[in-house]
Amino acid sequence: MTDSTTERLLDTAGVAPGDLRGAMSRFASGVTVITTATGGPAGPEAHGMTANAFLSVSLAPPLVLVSVAARAKSNRRITETGRYGVSVLNAGQHALSRHFAGIEAMADAVDFTWDDGIPLITGALVQLVCTVRASHPAGDHVLHVAAVDHVRTRDGVPLLLYNGEPRTLTPAWPAEDWRTRETRRGNGQ
Repeated sequence: MTDSTTERLLDTAGVAPGDLRGAMSRFASGVTVITTATGGPAGPEAHGMTANAFLSVSLAPPLVLVSVAARAKSNRRITETGRYGVSVLNAGQHALSRHFAGIEAMADAVDFTWDDGIPLITGALVQLVCTVRASHPAGDHVLHVAAVDHVRTRDGVPLLLYNGEPRTLTPAWPAEDWRTRETRRGNGQ
């Protein structure tokens, strides 16, 4: 990519941050808590932040990415430790998402499961332990691409965020219809 192409891509003076935030809030996404641990006087100290800017990058090798504000404490901690955990929250964990977003303090109610030195939210639908492979500044954020070292999953209803409000899934059609459609597609029809 040439410098002139990069400059054109970064020339977004017509889009205000609040407008982009409002537009992106209409993209329904799962809610995660990104965690890491730093050494404290009494042992490892857990740190976390709520994030919905998380995605799978590659299956082979298994890579994920989280986007963290460059000025955030979590960005500094992830950079220092080179590791992070991802906990995909279930529908009953909305209060935890608010806690880690700094909206509503409830530190006493946070229950961590530790895996390979990384704190993960107990009861989350997905728990990943990750090692950072590359970090890329991107505007006012940093993209941390990481290899997935451990994965644990469980069934349940996910917590979603849409237009700044918590949501849960409601099937667009009955499960029987979905299975029928999948079977037809699976048979080459």
